Amino acid sequence: MVGRTTVDLSPFPGGQQDDETESTGRGNKQLNFEYLLRSFNLLSSHWCKLKQGPPAVVEVDIMVRSMGPISEVDMIEISDKLKGLRSHKVLLINHCVLLQTYSMDCYFRQSWVDRRLAFQGNKETLALSISMLARIWKPDTYFYNGKQSYLHTITTPNKFVRLYQDGRVLYSSRLTIKAGCPMNLEDFPMDIQRCPLKFGIGYTVGDVVYRWNKARQVAIAEDMKLSQFDLIATPSANQTDQLKSGEYSMLLVSFHLQRHMGNFLIQVYGPCVLLVVLSWVSFWLNREATADRISLGITTVLTMTFLGLEARTDLPKVSYPTALDFFVFLSFGFIFATIIQFAVVHYFTKYGSGECYFTYDVSSESSSEDEAWRDCRRQERRRTAGSFINYNDKINDEYINGLVSLRLACQSTD
Repeated sequence: MVGRTTVDLSPFPGGQQDDETESTGRGNKQLNFEYLLRSFNLLSSHWCKLKQGPPAVVEVDIMVRSMGPISEVDMIEISDKLKGLRSHKVLLINHCVLLQTYSMDCYFRQSWVDRRLAFQGNKETLALSISMLARIWKPDTYFYNGKQSYLHTITTPNKFVRLYQDGRVLYSSRLTIKAGCPMNLEDFPMDIQRCPLKFGIGYTVGDVVYRWNKARQVAIAEDMKLSQFDLIATPSANQTDQLKSGEYSMLLVSFHLQRHMGNFLIQVYGPCVLLVVLSWVSFWLNREATADRISLGITTVLTMTFLGLEARTDLPKVSYPTALDFFVFLSFGFIFATIIQFAVVHYFTKYGSGECYFTYDVSSESSSEDEAWRDCRRQERRRTAGSFINYNDKINDEYINGLVSLRLACQSTD
């Protein structure tokens, strides 16, 4: 059992000070803790190793300051080192991989008890310099699904260590973590994604055990806002993985993200509905306005095709259709049906009406075919004249009937 070290935490060890230091040291509670720890051998060189005995319990909590970007398609550059067989030279090859990732800026806090660091004094905690981290044992935590994470180092490495009298060590660091997030896009853009963060250690459960802090596990900053998602839940759990080398303790937290619909209502759903309504305008056009109805239908079909392709620009090439694909396909079907409706109506209203449906061969020299073509054209011009020609025919018939009646009356008088 390791005893406690008694440390004099007065500003000047031994109570001695001269006149020169009195003016600068009076009332100054800032202590040279590094000097004190070295003087009383509180940080021996062998204490950077894990102590023997019961497994060390590491309590973890996370404070998330911000999240994003959350990308369905993220281009990440990965470097691989390959050694040539003949030249024995190391080659650095860069290649890019498409991944579904999310990023977050957080405070990652770990706390454990190391009785070798226990002390007694008039201070409850000691704030250690980050240069002394290498002299104490700390867990080598790593993220299983991490991709490109880093520690903030401006203007100095953003981490600190606090030491309590009972030997408890609080180690906090500010990290930006980019982790993989396998996404199921079947309900896109009305989907809820579950992005996990899994981390552990290289020690087995016989040496180190991870646990979530009971007081706080995953905290979210009150001013944190996401542009495309809402963070609706952050369930966490303890987990143990069984591998060939033994059992390993690890922690898991899942960020449940619900996607916003506003952007897609403006860019996809709204224009698709308007295009379908626009295609219905051809129902009120004259049946004989063939060019107008066809051009309107083709224009709406091409525009709908462009919208459907544009909606999938920021999505990975998945093998299954999404909810947005079904909506675009349904809208495309409505627009295509308007063109089919016009073709059917145009065919059945002209069939049997006496209109000509054969093609005229310009190179034909047959006089009978020329005459038939001219008769057909005269019939079409007469029919397209509509009610005006019918009105003239009616007047001509009445005029002829009047002349015939007058002639018959004159003959009877004679």
